[in-house]
Amino acid sequence: MAPRANWKGFLRLSLVTCPVALYPATSDTEKVSFNQINRKTGHRIKYAKVDADTGEEVANEDIMKGYKIDADTYVEVSKDELDDVALESTRTIEIDEFVPKSDIDGRYLIRPYYLVPDGKVGHDAFAVIRETIRSMNKVAIGRVVLTNREHIIALEPLDKGLMGTLLRYPYEVRSEKEYFEDIQDVKITKDMLDLAKHIVEQKSGSFEPEKFEDRYEQALIDLINKKRNGLSTTAKAAPKTAGNVINLMDALKRSLSGEQQATPAAKAKGKKPRKAVAGQGEMLLPIAGGSNRAAKEAATEQAPKKAEKPARAAARTKKAG
Repeated sequence: MAPRANWKGFLRLSLVTCPVALYPATSDTEKVSFNQINRKTGHRIKYAKVDADTGEEVANEDIMKGYKIDADTYVEVSKDELDDVALESTRTIEIDEFVPKSDIDGRYLIRPYYLVPDGKVGHDAFAVIRETIRSMNKVAIGRVVLTNREHIIALEPLDKGLMGTLLRYPYEVRSEKEYFEDIQDVKITKDMLDLAKHIVEQKSGSFEPEKFEDRYEQALIDLINKKRNGLSTTAKAAPKTAGNVINLMDALKRSLSGEQQATPAAKAKGKKPRKAVAGQGEMLLPIAGGSNRAAKEAATEQAPKKAEKPARAAARTKKAG
């Protein structure tokens, strides 16, 4: 089921307008997440909003926003005052200009959205705008109001739809100069550069996101499965850290030698099947039946990684609330 649209309105290029809906293109909901629980009771922890001085709990209707100007002084701002200064949404993304995609610094990118026609009408106008952007090989820049704030949005064709990426304002991007000023200027010899280029060539390929495995997510899944099945967990040994590189040229030569020895055929032969990290809703194993430890271990090893979302562990006597 598709997620609910974050925003609905109109997309306009001069006099061409069509109704559109904006959907989030990414999600973190499938990642393993934890609740905080009381170690003694197993109950979930809840937080109360309390007055910092009196310690008394404060009702939601008595809470307002304040801007801190010094240690003990706040400028109080009411909801009505915020509503008065909030930008009134025209519910329209109006394309202001077209720019080369290469002009957009990666530091200005915030998050992607999918922009699609809303309803059965306006598909022809949407297609005209999409194909115009595609034919010009540029990115359309517009503005959209989300949660009372105006955002810059960059639009580019993606398959049959448009991808809209929110952009940061200049004041949100830090200058690199204060971070890079202490980096030393060093002279790289041609031999070193040539060796490094050979290493890059050995490692070159195409970007295929499905090849990447979230190893931390998989480790969390394995940990939870072991604990649900009553198996012991052991701490990993600390990884060995490499010493300082004394001779950069020798290090480059050894790196190149190692890459050349690992030919594509050898890599393919020794390549292990990649684990697919499933979403949280489907990744945990059911609790192994019986009390025999060996049976539990066998069930844990042989069960597929993708399984139904687990029920609460039956072996746990203290239930989180």
